[in-house]
Amino acid sequence: QVQLVESGGGLVQAGGSLRLSCAASGRTFRFNTMGWFRQAPGKEREFVAAISWSETTHYVDSVKGRFTISRDNAKNTVYLQMNSLKPEDTAVYYCAATGPVVTERYEDYDYWGQGTPVTVSS
Repeated sequence: QVQLVESGGGLVQAGGSLRLSCAASGRTFRFNTMGWFRQAPGKEREFVAAISWSETTHYVDSVKGRFTISRDNAKNTVYLQMNSLKPEDTAVYYCAATGPVVTERYEDYDYWGQGTPVTVSS
């Protein structure tokens, strides 16, 4: 069993930065692929980034070069550093956990956090 709690969301101006954190509890954290998804109002949940236990990373094209996913297995925490934020990045951001295979399909993720809102003003 893995429980996830996100933090770090907020209001930021376009061009600014935020760092999201996801604290995980569960003894198998370091064997899990961790992902970040986001859901904007009226839109479907969208894959943002994922990182395997061996720190292989994968990003959606729209955030490449601006967002960085990382993890600290000793702290059971995964991070999403978001730079050069744009108004279209506005969404609720969710942390999720799955098995050892990196995937961008939300159907493959077994555990989810409650989400943290990010608002980017123009």
